Amino acid sequence: MSAIDRRVVVTGIGVISSIGVGPKEFAAGLREGRSGAAPITAFDTTGFEHVNACEVTDFEPAEWLRRTPADGPGRAARFAATAARMAVTDAGLDEDALRDRRGLISIGTTDGGSREIDELTEAEVAAGPEAWDPEIVGSIPAARLAAAVALELDLPDADATTFATACSAGNYALGNGLDAIRLGETDYALCGGADAVCRKTFTAFYRLGTISPDVCRPFDRNRQGILTGEGAAVLLLESLESAQARGARIYAEVLGYGLNCDAFHPVAPDQESIARCMRAALADAGVRAADVDLISAHGTGTKANDVTECRAINDVFERRPPRTVSLKSMLGHTMGAASAIAAAACCLAITGGFIPPTIHHEETDPDCEIDCVPNRSAPADLRVVQSNGLAFGGNNAVVIFGAHGGRAA
Repeated sequence: MSAIDRRVVVTGIGVISSIGVGPKEFAAGLREGRSGAAPITAFDTTGFEHVNACEVTDFEPAEWLRRTPADGPGRAARFAATAARMAVTDAGLDEDALRDRRGLISIGTTDGGSREIDELTEAEVAAGPEAWDPEIVGSIPAARLAAAVALELDLPDADATTFATACSAGNYALGNGLDAIRLGETDYALCGGADAVCRKTFTAFYRLGTISPDVCRPFDRNRQGILTGEGAAVLLLESLESAQARGARIYAEVLGYGLNCDAFHPVAPDQESIARCMRAALADAGVRAADVDLISAHGTGTKANDVTECRAINDVFERRPPRTVSLKSMLGHTMGAASAIAAAACCLAITGGFIPPTIHHEETDPDCEIDCVPNRSAPADLRVVQSNGLAFGGNNAVVIFGAHGGRAA
């Protein structure tokens, strides 16, 4: 079978989010339009005027992790390892079955172990670098995220890579797994992203003036910025042939993806580049823009980003865009986990027959020109769904998912 014929499907989902842990609870949170916004508990917010974020508050890693200590190797790495084990269990597999097959682990992140950098900085300020905990130091490198998955599942021969392409990193990781299976280089791939709320990133966005004082309102006329968030999602990918041979449940097919890096500006998005990335993804997926039923937008809730993305969407879809939602209205901006969690949401929406809402919405900005499915989820027969991931530095990544049963004509 040639690479162009080898179809790739999602058979397992693991997700940790502020609106639900596990695919079932996460799907319920999406349907209900839950909000994860609440005052920050991860660090002392004294001196900050705005103090909300979307933290994961009901995460019990000991319920899932078998080899990874519940208090190590760093919060983001624990997220990644737990989501991966969830995905494997959800797919009806076990680590023994995976160990005998060629595997790939691909995890995206923005901050890696930055939550632990916060801890070391506090220790140094209080008592000097001599107070650093060596175990915390060892948990900082971003590479620990993919390594944590391999160690937790005892997969020493799997190709483990961490992508640090910021807020689109989850989609980069998915594209990496898709290519590897298409080309016959691996039998399965565990792909996703993970990040934890940390003082460093919150402060950076705060100083940029992009932290919302209360909630995130993407596409709304009165939006005021982002909320930082945290969590992880990992999808188990395998070939359609493999999934059918073992009678696996199939959430969705990964039809294709597109990547580009325009390096236009450190933080400002480029409309033309985003449009090129979407067109590349559609071409790789072999579908027309008119076939797309839903777009999960990057949708940060900042003035410039929402307008630029919506204009690029209207350009590609010739001013007839499908319904376009932002999950960040519920989840906040989970950084490197954002597009991975969005991918999980897209697959669950396809299977569940619904469109998640854009919550906290009052009036659509006329410069956005989309139907953002305000405040309430909607039933829908979704055949093709597009998921956008856009990052600082012009690192754009778009993934196209399809309902199992065939591509759009």
